[in-house]
Amino acid sequence: MTNSSVLRTMKAENPALHHLSLLLFADEQTLASERTLEWFLQQEDGARATVLDLAQKHHVVVRALGRLAQLALRCEWQEVADWAASAVSSEQERAEKALGFLNAICQKLGRVGRVVVIKSLDHWPDLGSDLDLFIAANDAAVIQTMRREFQAEVLERSWGDRLAHKWNFQLSGLPLAVEAHIGRLGQTGEHIALGDRLARHARSRQFGEFDLPVPDAADSIILATLQRMYRHFYFRLCDMVNTANLVETRGVDFDYLRRSARSAGIWPGAATYLQIASDYLLSYRGVGLNLPSLVKKEAQFGGEELSCGGDFIRIPILRRAAKLFTMQVSNAAFRGDVPAVFRLSLLPCLGAAAAIEYRVTGSDKGVW
Repeated sequence: MTNSSVLRTMKAENPALHHLSLLLFADEQTLASERTLEWFLQQEDGARATVLDLAQKHHVVVRALGRLAQLALRCEWQEVADWAASAVSSEQERAEKALGFLNAICQKLGRVGRVVVIKSLDHWPDLGSDLDLFIAANDAAVIQTMRREFQAEVLERSWGDRLAHKWNFQLSGLPLAVEAHIGRLGQTGEHIALGDRLARHARSRQFGEFDLPVPDAADSIILATLQRMYRHFYFRLCDMVNTANLVETRGVDFDYLRRSARSAGIWPGAATYLQIASDYLLSYRGVGLNLPSLVKKEAQFGGEELSCGGDFIRIPILRRAAKLFTMQVSNAAFRGDVPAVFRLSLLPCLGAAAAIEYRVTGSDKGVW
């Protein structure tokens, strides 16, 4: 699949996703040739609600619809401008409210162990669907702190949560759940050293009026790799935007990225993740990421494998993702990491159980 065919495929299979991508990446000449503003003007209320829902799923409401509001206002299309501006305002209000909670949580949990906000703030000025934290502490201390300081409710854990060493909390007044990864990373909690490095390299950055601890740029790419290439097997638009920001604005130490990802057995997945993001960006803005040869050499495939499945940008599971998983298990076995091999060996069973439960109940939450 050529880069132009990536664009044509997205346009044919999911027009809303295509036009959101244009708003995020394309110049005004391309927006005009693709008639993006006209497309939004033609959408009726029900269709616009669907587009807004899609933007929320992809965590790009502020970044995509914010640009739409500006362009529509300039063209004096007040109806579209007002609709987009209202959506942006609601998302900004949600994000700012969550920041206050997040700052308080980080301060309190910082007393029991090093805490890092992972993934959630990569989307800023948008925000994800929950607040993710990595905490270098023990379970009891984290749970006790959340209950004592915030009267938090501990949500029911799935088998996948237990294996990954995750706890979810609900706080009064905060509509988002707080997801705490305690001491481990990865779908099965197979990565301990990665978490240690992430905590050591974390730095404070300003978001709104708060300074919050977030991962180094390279560690953010590793976290995105674990989520996209070894768990969900699909991309959101925010992944493309975030990766461009990490590489082009914050700067990525690619040598450190390779060392860290290789030690965890996921370097082929990290290189592939970067190549996919670069190819998608190339399709929509005409320029990909400036990736070093060490990344391009290890990438297993790129944007030519992408397709639309439902509301997301998907990669082939059986042909591609399964190979990356096998390489990860083989690496752990070669290192003699028996606990990691054991945990990873449970993943296919959990995946099968989740698929069965989804077919029967319409939900896989009891497993994942």
